[in-house]
This record gives sequence, C-alpha cells and structure tokens, in this order.
Amino acid sequence: MLKRLSMTIIALAFTVWGVVAFTQRTPETVDGSASGKLRVVTTNSILEDMVAQVGGDRIELYSIVKRGVDPHEYDPQPRDITETGQADLIFHNGLNLETGGSGWFKKLINSAHKIWGDDVVAASTGVTPLHLSTNKNEQDPHAWLSLANGAQYVRTITKALVRKDPANAAYYERRSADYIEKLTRLHKRTQQQFAAVPKNARVLVTSEGAFKYFGKAYAVTPVYIWELNTEAQGTPEQMQTVLRKIRSSDVQALFVETSVSPKSMEKVSHETGLPIKDKIFTDSLAPRGQTGDTYYAMMQWNIKQMLVGMKIK
Repeated sequence: MLKRLSMTIIALAFTVWGVVAFTQRTPETVDGSASGKLRVVTTNSILEDMVAQVGGDRIELYSIVKRGVDPHEYDPQPRDITETGQADLIFHNGLNLETGGSGWFKKLINSAHKIWGDDVVAASTGVTPLHLSTNKNEQDPHAWLSLANGAQYVRTITKALVRKDPANAAYYERRSADYIEKLTRLHKRTQQQFAAVPKNARVLVTSEGAFKYFGKAYAVTPVYIWELNTEAQGTPEQMQTVLRKIRSSDVQALFVETSVSPKSMEKVSHETGLPIKDKIFTDSLAPRGQTGDTYYAMMQWNIKQMLVGMKIK
C-alpha cells in the first residue's frame, strides 16, 4: 500500500514538473550553471566517480541514486527531478539497470524532455553485453565489474563530455587517458593474480549474480543465490542450487555484498560451515572517506578480498 502511494506521489510530481519547469528556468539552467561549468547528472555513485575522474573541476556533478542505495529500483525525489531538468548531460548505465519497478529513469527523462542519445548517454555503450541465465533476452547490467569494461565506460563518458564541451576537450582527454591507463594496469595485474589460484578454488559465491562480467574477465566461476536484486531472494530452490554448486567445488569462503541483507548468505554459511570472508561492492560505492569510495578503490578492495578468501585453508 505504501509503495503504491509513493509511486503515485512521484508520478504526480513528474506531471506537475513537466508542466511548469521549463517556464521558470533561468538563463543559467539553459546554458550550463551560473559558473559556466557543464551540468552533469549520473544515475548512481559508480558513474558519478567515473565522470568526476574525467570531468574534474570543469563540471558540476550530481548523482541521483546515493551511495549505499540499490539503483535497480528507485523512487526519484524532488531534487532529482530538478537537477535532471537543468542538466546539460545525463549518464545512465543502460543494460536494463535503471528499468526496475515502474521504469523510473525513463519516466524521469521523458518528463524532463531530454533527448536520448544526445542529452542522455548510456555509459555502457561499446561494451559487449552478457545475458541473464534465467532470461536469455535480458541483459545483465553489471558490466562495470570488469575493469576492461570500466575503461570502456570512461571512453564513452569522455566522448560525450568533449561533444558537449569542446572548449575543454584537451583537459578531459588528458585526464581520461591517465585514468584508463590506471584501470588497465589493475585489470592486467588482476588477470595474473587469479590465474595463480587453482581452478577448482577460483569460485566466487555471492548473494546476487552480479559477477558474470568479472568472472569472464578473470576466469572466475560466479555462484550466487539469486540473479538480480529485483527477484525473490533466498527461496528454498535458490538455496538448494547454491549449496549443490558449493559442494561440487573447492570453495574456501563466501562473500556478501554491501547493498543486500546478509541473512541468506548467513544461512549458506551455517549449512556449509564456510566463513563469510567480507563484504564486497557491486551496485554502489562506499560513503566518502571510507574504503571503496571510488570505482578504482572499490575494485581494488573486491579483488584483494576475493584472492585472500579463495586461498583460506
């Protein structure tokens, strides 16, 4: 009942905003901010950090979904609507990430009268999508969990920033090249590190099946309880499937994501006697000032914890 009421209120906000917003905009909100900087909006904290690494101090940046909040399903708030309407450029992940629930992002963009492919850019453009095992027609959204894909996101972001703000093209391209080099070094080192782990122990057990792209990039077998956070979680059938897969491998430790409840994984731990090694990041960065508060630091933390967990004896 409360969920339906919340969605009704948000839908009403979209309608009202769409009627009045563009009759009340100041010159600064039409042609960038009052400071002259490009206004950029992202749908989540991971994209926010990627854009910040490229855009630096030449942009004004706002993230819709805050740190620690799952972007699969979200109810836009009044400020989200305002910021999106005033933005020069909006980045979303694409690959079906922001289409949960009522398709909140599409409604937000259509209400803001933004142009898809021009004002609105899918950061995952150029990535080869993987698909869900339960629905081969639906794309898995978690492409950023491969560092090689993360570098492609940065290329797409850079291209869009340069197109919208050519006066700062050299600045964006220089920062982008440095950042991509940094991500590429970590990607290659990670491939070497996982190659040293015995194949039967190179199994990653998580709650959500978010690590298909990671598994493909680093020759790791992902095992999970449910496939997407929008599904039922921890059903008896799901639990039996994950337990069977664990018992047929040499899994040494379990992992739980920062964006989900640990209860289902705690049950798996109880059934198998395996420890939960640590929390890892999937859909959101850590709060600022904490470990994992940037995309690079998030991936670095995940990789370190996984490698240690796979070698526990």
